[in-house]
Amino acid sequence: MKAISASLLLISLSTTVVAQSNYKEGSNSFARYIQTGDIKQLESAKKFSDASYATKRDSSLSKNNMLRALVYSSLAYADSTRKIKTDKDPIDITLAAVAKLKQKDKDNFESEIKYVNQNLTAAYIYKANKAIENKEYEKAYNSFLQVDKLGSKSEDVLNNLALLAAQAGKTDEAIDYYSQIIKETDADAGKYLALAELYNSKNEKQLYLNTLQAARNKFMNNKKILFLLIQNYAASKSYAAIVPIIDEAIKYEPENIELHYLAGFANENGGHVELAKKYYNKVIELDENNYDANLALGLIFLNQFLKDKSNLEAQYSAQDFLLKANGIQPYAINALKGLALYYEAAEDPDQLDRVNVLLNQLSNN
Repeated sequence: MKAISASLLLISLSTTVVAQSNYKEGSNSFARYIQTGDIKQLESAKKFSDASYATKRDSSLSKNNMLRALVYSSLAYADSTRKIKTDKDPIDITLAAVAKLKQKDKDNFESEIKYVNQNLTAAYIYKANKAIENKEYEKAYNSFLQVDKLGSKSEDVLNNLALLAAQAGKTDEAIDYYSQIIKETDADAGKYLALAELYNSKNEKQLYLNTLQAARNKFMNNKKILFLLIQNYAASKSYAAIVPIIDEAIKYEPENIELHYLAGFANENGGHVELAKKYYNKVIELDENNYDANLALGLIFLNQFLKDKSNLEAQYSAQDFLLKANGIQPYAINALKGLALYYEAAEDPDQLDRVNVLLNQLSNN
């Protein structure tokens, strides 16, 4: 029994010596790689590191795991195209080696762990960029999640997570990231607009509006934010909110017919009739055959005439604009109804009958 024990001891010592030698050779090769950047030295370090990791006991030693993590994290970054063959992805091998380290080991290898994390970060960013090239946004997003977990809390990482989450269809996650960016950084207008669009995609109308308003307060001279805000107010029929800002939009696009008409409509709804006339007249100046503006002016003057039958200017203006609108769209109901009211007030029974006949024909079709 004693002879067997001695023999086992000799084998054990021999294995330890070999393992130590492999570790030493691997460490030396890795050191030369750090000094020279020669990938052949890194490949040599891999060979000796693998050899020093052959047995269960060897693979449990903290120094072997640390060397393995250093070597394979370097491979993950430096050999990004994976020309050096490995059983698994070097990133996964690195993570497995680091996972075997106890916290006290990590504390003792603080600078080495930092180096490993830097390599892994670079490797994940490379993977993310390749995934983006292939429009594999979820893969890219997952790679940046790993970058974030490694402790890279930079603004760039946060921006990438927000953008990729949105592109990958992870709307709630994207909202969280963009909200964080706006709260914690000096976010540009694009970030506010991206968040607003995400809320809009979820039909979160109030949050969409709140985000646009916050963006407007910060970026007063941003045309896109202004126009989206006006568009939102128009859709929700918040015409009073349009009146104070519509002129600013018109300055950007002075020949935009829709903006001038909206300005007229918003002011008319707010009781600013004379201002409304000015905007409607501008629409007609830009497009004399604009049905909506001619009708709007016709109805404004008609209401004034109905209130004061002695107002000849209102009477003739109502007739002119309503007839013009009717001429542009002969079968438009609103113009015909306006003319019916006008002819009734003007006591013109022949024209009133003509219009009423046409209205009855249209209503029966």
